[in-house]
Amino acid sequence: MTSAKRVAFIGLGAMGYPMAGHLATAGHRVTVFNRTQERAQRWQEQYGGAVAATPVEAAESQDAVMLCVGNDDDVREVTCGPNGVLHSLPTGSLLIDHTSTSEELAIAIAKQAATSGVEFLDAPVSGGQIGAETGSLTIMVGADENAYAVAELLMTCYAKSIRLMGGVGSGQLTKMVNQICIAGLLQGLSEGLHFAERAGLDVAGAVEVITQGAAQSWQMNNRASTMIAGEFDFGFAVDWMRKDLGIAIDAARAVGAAVPVTKLVDSFYADVQELGGRRWDTSSLIQRLRAQAPK
Repeated sequence: MTSAKRVAFIGLGAMGYPMAGHLATAGHRVTVFNRTQERAQRWQEQYGGAVAATPVEAAESQDAVMLCVGNDDDVREVTCGPNGVLHSLPTGSLLIDHTSTSEELAIAIAKQAATSGVEFLDAPVSGGQIGAETGSLTIMVGADENAYAVAELLMTCYAKSIRLMGGVGSGQLTKMVNQICIAGLLQGLSEGLHFAERAGLDVAGAVEVITQGAAQSWQMNNRASTMIAGEFDFGFAVDWMRKDLGIAIDAARAVGAAVPVTKLVDSFYADVQELGGRRWDTSSLIQRLRAQAPK
């Protein structure tokens, strides 16, 4: 590893908690902030480092600040709000946003950061809670090449694949492609498993054989068995998927891209929410089919 850096991590949710932990384990001096202070204290007990009372305090004298919060409004609050990190981040430091947001927000935050001499990178992640815990995330980055070269050394602490996609905003656009593809895959997998159930097949056996062919996917390998069992507690909630799909649908409208299946699956996730599945993970689409099936 290169020399230890002073870094702050804002947001210790299912993803941020282990990501910040990997930075600390790699030897970096980590300060954390979380809206729920008890979780930040728990993180400190596990990994050491420091806990800040506000984002602006966390960012003081840091080489880099990472964000992993909820949505566009949360990013605005912790960056440009009264206690935002841009009020204290020093010139020449990095601001790395791992939140999935709109392209417009990424560009706006980058412009605001530039007025303070701070380099901004939009760097949304894929791989879910398991990827964060195992340090095997995929990160899609929009940034200046020089800023990326520095940030990459830090992000390798919790990622297996990192790619610069272009200027600021490109990372978010690439994450939208990711979510569009996942939505369609999960709906197809849900329909296939539900068909197998209704047809009286050995569902696990059917999955085992088709994973050896063209139907194979990460979702099938990692979620089919838990979907069959009706288990949906694997990190990335339906509420967050709907947020991401909403951003992607808006962006598709802006660039003139047709995404009819994405819109349809988004409406299916709305049905899952109505079933009480707001915090179920994204593989819970199958529950909608089960709920609507004839008895």
